Amino acid sequence: MDRVEGLRALSPQFTLEKKPLRILGGSIHYFRVPRAYWEDRLLKMKACGVNTLTTYVPWNLHEPERGVFNFEGDLDIEAYLHLAANLGLWVILRPGPYICAEWELGGLPSWLLRDEKMKLRTTYLGFTDAVNSFFDRLLKKVVPLQYTMGGPIIAFQVENEYGAYATDEQYMLFTKEALLSRGITELLVTSDGRDGQGRGGVKGALETINFQKLHPEHVKFLDEIQPERPKMVMEYWSGWFDTWEGLHHVFPAEQMTGVVEEILKMDMSINIYMFHGGTNFGFLNGGVDFGRPVAKPIITSYDYDAPLSEAGDYTTKYHLLRNLFSRYHTEPLPELPSLQERKAYQPAVIHKHLSLWDSLQFTDKPFKSEKPVNMENLPLNNNNGQSYGYTLYETTITAGGVLNSQNNVRDRALVFVDKQFVGVLDFKTHEFALPDGEGKRTLGLLVENSGRVNYGKVLDEQRKGLVGDILLNKHTLRDFIIHSLEMKPDFVNRLESSGHWMSMRHQPSFPGFFQAKLHVDGSPKDTFMKLDGWTKGVVFINGKNLGRYWTVGPQQTLYVPAPWLHRGDNQVIVFEEQKTDGKIQFTTSPDYGMTVDVQ
Repeated sequence: MDRVEGLRALSPQFTLEKKPLRILGGSIHYFRVPRAYWEDRLLKMKACGVNTLTTYVPWNLHEPERGVFNFEGDLDIEAYLHLAANLGLWVILRPGPYICAEWELGGLPSWLLRDEKMKLRTTYLGFTDAVNSFFDRLLKKVVPLQYTMGGPIIAFQVENEYGAYATDEQYMLFTKEALLSRGITELLVTSDGRDGQGRGGVKGALETINFQKLHPEHVKFLDEIQPERPKMVMEYWSGWFDTWEGLHHVFPAEQMTGVVEEILKMDMSINIYMFHGGTNFGFLNGGVDFGRPVAKPIITSYDYDAPLSEAGDYTTKYHLLRNLFSRYHTEPLPELPSLQERKAYQPAVIHKHLSLWDSLQFTDKPFKSEKPVNMENLPLNNNNGQSYGYTLYETTITAGGVLNSQNNVRDRALVFVDKQFVGVLDFKTHEFALPDGEGKRTLGLLVENSGRVNYGKVLDEQRKGLVGDILLNKHTLRDFIIHSLEMKPDFVNRLESSGHWMSMRHQPSFPGFFQAKLHVDGSPKDTFMKLDGWTKGVVFINGKNLGRYWTVGPQQTLYVPAPWLHRGDNQVIVFEEQKTDGKIQFTTSPDYGMTVDVQ
């Protein structure tokens, strides 16, 4: 088709090439799905009657260190957008810089927090300079993929739900100009939840709304501020996310499609968030701010109770939605793509272990400091600090008594005296008694970044590790040796090939790394890993970080995508904090724990 006039919002309906277009959108994030499955998930979405893909762009993955960019492999956004175009999907791109998305720090890179004066999501120069540098690289890749240049992108979102944050009147203008000045010419939109409606807009961008339950007054508000313009629900929440120590949220299928039907009857456009949630692989889950000082980390699964499940299965929601969307198409919908097979592999037996203390030789050189230094300010990664994982702080003590964190642990510390576990410090527990002992002993605090908050007013306070002084008997502890355990792929590879592993005939010590082999006959199939009898930790399979597990639930299984496995023996390494069952089990179905209806 000739590309003359792109998406317009000048009458009550969107038009494309002056013809009415109702956007039936669905969100699938390329960074939550293995690249080998992009096509499968997008084809299934198209077969449901969706005509537009929406995706966020995670700055923290694309620029892991300042000035170091990654747009390859699972992060090849150009390949993802070309694929959408080849499958006949339009795209609404949501490049941020902030995305929320239940993603670590809302997608912002942690190295921004090295600046103690940093004001995220404002026109503070330290922030805008970094945004400009990132947008220079990102937008160069997506400008040629705009509709008017023959690509699939029909609209761009300016920032994300700024109305709920709204601390700087100039910021949305800056973000809009950052897009326009780099060659973005398609329609601009903003999106806000009910709490931010009317405060997150910017002149020249169409305002859209995010919600789950339909309140007519919020739609009326859009009519009042934008009369005779199209109305769109940019995020219609198909389910919800879960936090550790909580329950698994579900949103009944009939209720969901009932609301979607109402929205469509009101002649609105819609985007289903999420259509397919995928997985928070690695350490990339966000955290929920429940008011100081409590933050709850989000679980590894991002199944979201979405129409397409974490492993790409059709759900009742999918079939109901397909039935509904089919009424808005003149042609029959494509046939349903077949499902991926799954397999419950034989249990993988642990055959080797390596203590945390023995693994330190494979980490970067330790850092000596009089005072504790937070993760972001450690002199690592070309002076970008440590982003994720664990940090071990060690100092010498000469007495027992009361250890007090003064709430300076972010987020959870296992405490050791001479490598023996003595307790946990976290948001709930700020002090406990250390046992007495003779002479000098080593106090160790292994601090985990459980996931930086992804939404709310506390983004600037998301530094991790030890963020201040720790007291023993009211005396401030000094002179630390600090080890970074970011557990990046090169560390896991060094670990795997080292000759220091002990056989399971020797009693393992905790925390520690545990090695097993998963044997795959024939072509690999998707599976779910179950760690019954283990407590808390992280799993690596063939060097890829599957994410965190924790017995507190709700999630009790980890999704293992077939493309990350190969025929024969697959290397599994588990970092476990407290105890092991000696084997890893596999199952064909996920276990997300006890359910609760979304309120």
